[in-house]
Amino acid sequence: MPVNLGITTDVEALRGLVDWNGKQVLDVGCGPGALGRDLAGLGATVRGFEPDPVQAEKNRAAEAVDGVTLAEAPAQDLPVESSSVDVVVLSRSLHHVPADAMDDALAEARRVLKDDGVLLILEPDIHGQFSQLIRPFHDETVCRAQALQALDRQAERFTTMDELWYTTEFRAESFDAFKDRMVGMSFNDIVAETIEQPEVAAAFEAGRVQDGYRFTNPMRIRVYRTLA
Repeated sequence: MPVNLGITTDVEALRGLVDWNGKQVLDVGCGPGALGRDLAGLGATVRGFEPDPVQAEKNRAAEAVDGVTLAEAPAQDLPVESSSVDVVVLSRSLHHVPADAMDDALAEARRVLKDDGVLLILEPDIHGQFSQLIRPFHDETVCRAQALQALDRQAERFTTMDELWYTTEFRAESFDAFKDRMVGMSFNDIVAETIEQPEVAAAFEAGRVQDGYRFTNPMRIRVYRTLA
């Protein structure tokens, strides 16, 4: 039975899976680089790659962080030498890769890993409260299923595969704050009008807690170790 780590953060879920100190790490589909900064805080040297040109430009303009470099590149074509990194992480990013390129993206991860490297894939479960909240205007059911199918095809290429679960929490102060956050993601084509519908407003209100609004987001971690 898969291990369940309970309610925690991404970096805390990952902390015990690898001895991060001194490791060369790729954060593929890094977004603004938050996870990469957290992993650098554990002692890793992190290179983050973001395919979205808008976010990549923001990353270039952002203040530098020790141990982290951010660049623009797609998951299926990484400007990295073969067999050169210890860990590759794709956090919430594999399902954003075009379906016909998912296998290529995972092949790239295998290419750049050392012989004893580790591939870590973090994917949200479609049945979580947050996923169901956004489903009326941003339905990722198909692309997430395609990502899991691509992952299943990787098992024979590694010596071991383990699966763990944990839960993150999405919090917002108000419906407007939630809407602004969703519209502000340049790698998705979400517009305010698609969010402003009764079904979404009702689902959002169902998440009311004492200090705002809270929605759980169950997460799956696939851990692939030791290239066969």
